[in-house]
Formats: sequence, structure tokens, C-alpha cells
Amino acid sequence: MKIKLSISVNEDILDDVKKNIDSGMFRSTSHAVEFAVKKFLEGVE
Repeated sequence: MKIKLSISVNEDILDDVKKNIDSGMFRSTSHAVEFAVKKFLEGVE
């Protein structure tokens, strides 16, 4: 189940995310954020 989440990020970060979406690395902003959070949590464990 997906849950909507509202976040604030630096404009430069969002620009980089959008470039990665345009290049096909991610399907959407949500996909990019999910990927980043997952990778972060894997490093914390």
C-alpha cells in the first residue's frame, strides 16, 4: 500500500531528480524518493 507524503527539498536537489527522471533512471519523483530512502536505510542497518 502506498501512502502520500509531503516533503520539502532544496530546489537544486529537485532539479537533479527531474534530470534523472528525464534520462529514464526513475519513473517519477516518488520513485526517486523511494529508491533514495531504501538505499539510505540499507546503509543504516
